[in-house]
Amino acid sequence: MKLAALGEVMVELAPQGADGAGTPLLAQGYAGDTYNTSVYIARSGVDVRYVTLLGDDPYSAQILATLAAEGIDTTAIEQLSGRSPGLYMIRNSADGERQFTYWRGEAPARALFADTVSRERLQAQLREVDCIYLSGITLAIMAPPAREHLLTFLAEFRRGGGRVAFDSNYRPRLWATPQDAQRAVAALLAQADIALLTLEDEQLLWGDVDADACLTRNADYPLAELVLKRGPDPVLLQSDGTVHALAVPPVTGIVDTTGAGDAFNAGYLAARLHGAVAAEAVAAGNRCAARVIRHRGAIIPAAQFAAERALAPVAASE
Repeated sequence: MKLAALGEVMVELAPQGADGAGTPLLAQGYAGDTYNTSVYIARSGVDVRYVTLLGDDPYSAQILATLAAEGIDTTAIEQLSGRSPGLYMIRNSADGERQFTYWRGEAPARALFADTVSRERLQAQLREVDCIYLSGITLAIMAPPAREHLLTFLAEFRRGGGRVAFDSNYRPRLWATPQDAQRAVAALLAQADIALLTLEDEQLLWGDVDADACLTRNADYPLAELVLKRGPDPVLLQSDGTVHALAVPPVTGIVDTTGAGDAFNAGYLAARLHGAVAAEAVAAGNRCAARVIRHRGAIIPAAQFAAERALAPVAASE
């Protein structure tokens, strides 16, 4: 099974302690919600193609090299002359929770699906995969006409037997109004097979009072499965008309929750693409997220990820 992920890769500056004067030291990396998920899916043995737009600067070249080193197919990535990727910085509180500051207004990924020639080339690339994964951030950075082209293509893709997985991942500052975000997310959910949602985001976007309200509101979409992440509380899995509450094992030594949801999505989708049932995939998602939040930054070194994966109880399908 082959998966394509659509989105944005940014330059990440993450805290790595401080110098003798107490000045924070920052480590440079690359991250972005669907990019993070792609890396961890690829490390789980799934064939992954990443879809974005980059510039022709040294950082874009490094992103391409990093993707290739992770074994991710970059043939669908186009580079735009004179452009460079966005940047963000992380700050962490004592309990590992994170705050972000972004500089991404001119990022080339904002032109996804906007140009006719580029769009037709990209659609041909996407027809070669079995599953497409994207997020609310992917939608937010796209121009409204480009979103309409994407939705039209996803409908065609699903009619041809492809599957669509979506994480609503709501970031208010990326949208003109909450209503714009609601319309875009609702239109995408109508073309999705798998929804990977986070209760906190859903409450912020829709005003859901609790998890039951969230599940009820999403019941009319043609989703084969809906996963509702709730931090340390049990994950709710809705499939075949039934809701299952699946425990999240406690994690010690949490230092940075950046990318926790992205890592969960990776574990879940990798397990499903390897043939695991949905409940097993939730367990795989929890394990993947647990490895990541014990390290700083959205992407932890491959050797550390592999070492912790080897120590954890892993289903045969993960």
